[in-house]
Amino acid sequence: MHNNIESHLVEKRVFKPSKDFAKKARIKSLDQYRRMYRESIEQPAKFWAREANELVWRAPWKKVLEWKAPFAQWFVDGKLNISENCLDRHLTGPRRNKAAIIWEGEPGDKRTLTYQQLHGDVCRFANVLKRNKIKKGDRVIIYLPNIPEAAIAMLACARIGAVHSLVFGGFSADSIRDRIADSGAIAVVTADGAHRRGAIVPLKKNVDDALHGHTSIKRVIVFRRAGNEIHMEEGRDVWWDRELEYVDANCPPASLDSEHPLYLLYTSGSTG
Repeated sequence: MHNNIESHLVEKRVFKPSKDFAKKARIKSLDQYRRMYRESIEQPAKFWAREANELVWRAPWKKVLEWKAPFAQWFVDGKLNISENCLDRHLTGPRRNKAAIIWEGEPGDKRTLTYQQLHGDVCRFANVLKRNKIKKGDRVIIYLPNIPEAAIAMLACARIGAVHSLVFGGFSADSIRDRIADSGAIAVVTADGAHRRGAIVPLKKNVDDALHGHTSIKRVIVFRRAGNEIHMEEGRDVWWDRELEYVDANCPPASLDSEHPLYLLYTSGSTG
């Protein structure tokens, strides 16, 4: 029996970028990368302060890092909003008309949203969340297929300071129930169903099963996607499109502490 395992998955080829491509790169050489890495280790406060200045801050920080082992607090007293950094900063120039999302789904539908359009959709849905009494710090479960509305829901939560938890659309009712119980979520954003490999996944039914006997969820917002028949619980469930009729696209981003949680992620994808 051999004690050594020989690996054949060794890649020794080197691919040189073109000069034009390299000129546009953020890091233009391996030497530059090594200098940046060394600075991040030897002078972390200086390094991260410079990197953080790439973001839009609503209030400046007083200290880059407060380290009290084993706890770290970054950008002490700084205020910002991730939604603003993803969207609003692009609205003052020509980039507002560039594509922010280019999407193709099953069964073949296509959509493209510019930064301007995405900003409007996010602000409107953020107002839907507020209309349904969801506020800063509240937990929101997002159980949607891979559609633009998933990104819209996440950015809308970030805009008002709600903390979202994204649940993979293939997960069962038990998985949804566990995440609701652990996070203390008060709302779920879902769809009637999802198209997957030629079949319809009954997302709303999975949510209904997860919520059976569960009391913390006050609101379920349902996006019309697959057109399958579903049950709508009176006093709890509302349609996404109908809620949009009551709101406008004016929703200023909340000023949030640098340590304010953005999301809860219970799994890391294919690694479990």
